Amino acid sequence: MSTPSISSSQPITFTLSGVRRGFQSCLPLGLSVFAYGLVFGILAVQAGMSAAQAGAMSLTTFAGASQLMVLEFWGPVLPFLGIVLTTFIVNLRHVLMGAALRDWLVGLPPWKAYGSLFFMTDESWALSMREMGSGGRDAAFLLGAGLCIYLFWFSATILGASSVFFLGTAMSDPARWGLDFAFTAVFISLLIFFWKGRHDLPVWLVAAAAAWIGWALLPGKWYILCGGLAGGLYGAWRHGR
Repeated sequence: MSTPSISSSQPITFTLSGVRRGFQSCLPLGLSVFAYGLVFGILAVQAGMSAAQAGAMSLTTFAGASQLMVLEFWGPVLPFLGIVLTTFIVNLRHVLMGAALRDWLVGLPPWKAYGSLFFMTDESWALSMREMGSGGRDAAFLLGAGLCIYLFWFSATILGASSVFFLGTAMSDPARWGLDFAFTAVFISLLIFFWKGRHDLPVWLVAAAAAWIGWALLPGKWYILCGGLAGGLYGAWRHGR
């Protein structure tokens, strides 16, 4: 996927209207995030967290995949280094994602740029890339979309973690309700935003092949970075020919 660029003659803005439009545009994806936020809340309590701890993690960490992985480590003795390294590896893709939004971010004051990046998720990033690619110049769109995901993720975490109090064990197995597929479904739907035609297919195939090789040969989540780097570099090479 090539990175869209914005003409230097078009000033980048950061308005409340942009926040509102980003939030509204992200509402359908927010509903999807709500589904696997419920799953995280349920699994967090089953792993030994309290509802308050699960909610605090969603407020301060705000990284769905990493939070779900941390549950594997949760126990009386926390392997701090393992948690930090795993979280770092899983989120390395954000380096590439942030770089792809440079045309929006480089001209902003640091508090606006880094504040927006704190709320950046895969979902809000995908919508923002589409907005930027269509000529959008209001960088607050990224913040609004991220705030939408933040609200749905936190509220779903609290609801899922508290579900045992008002539903008993009815929600103890998210797979019974199909909620375990919500995470995968969201990412499949995100791909639709980036499909511009058959000429994109080779880049997708290169990324998929690299991710598969990384998954087969490397431990942990390095395959995510392998796929992102391979697809990005191949796309850049094609763009520069």
